[in-house]
Amino acid sequence: MIKERGLLIVLSGPSGVGKGTVRKELFSQPNTNYEYSISMTTRNPREGEIDGVDYFFKTREDFETLIEQGGLLEHAEFVGNYYGTPLAYVNETLDAGRDVFLEIEVQGAAQIRKKAPDALFIFLAPPSLTELKDRLVGRGTETEDIIAKRIATASEELEMMSLYDYVVENDEVTNACDRINAIIKAEHCRRERVEKRYLSMLRGE
Repeated sequence: MIKERGLLIVLSGPSGVGKGTVRKELFSQPNTNYEYSISMTTRNPREGEIDGVDYFFKTREDFETLIEQGGLLEHAEFVGNYYGTPLAYVNETLDAGRDVFLEIEVQGAAQIRKKAPDALFIFLAPPSLTELKDRLVGRGTETEDIIAKRIATASEELEMMSLYDYVVENDEVTNACDRINAIIKAEHCRRERVEKRYLSMLRGE
């Protein structure tokens, strides 16, 4: 019988929309079986972030070497820092039949759309740009200039919503997680994803 390949789940959205918070809540739930693919970045760790848990923190030189070697599924430069996804880990995990969950920037998601069109793309949207700005200010981790740049970028990223399969509004973290889990369950039942397995069964393979 043909083994069903894992589902590549891509969650992205504007900076400050709460991607990390939603992802952590999803993975704290007892029934979560997704494998989290940790991204690489050249930015400095924020308070409480751990290398190899929240991100793989790399130097700019090391990151650019990986780009040249083709070792990233996607990469993007955002507000002066690189972000990217290790390619080998993702393919090995999918081939083993496990779902891989990526939390990445919009630029990176656009690259994956071209390389892995069968992935599931979910756009996490803020209730409004005003609330998005309030969240960024509330972090207390960026200057006013950086926040202004992030808001301007967020406006552009909202216009890229058409690249995604689903849009989930992050009005409340628990609600957003419930919607994401429901979408993933439905995707696993999509005819294109299960047909080969049943045809193989009918042929006695």
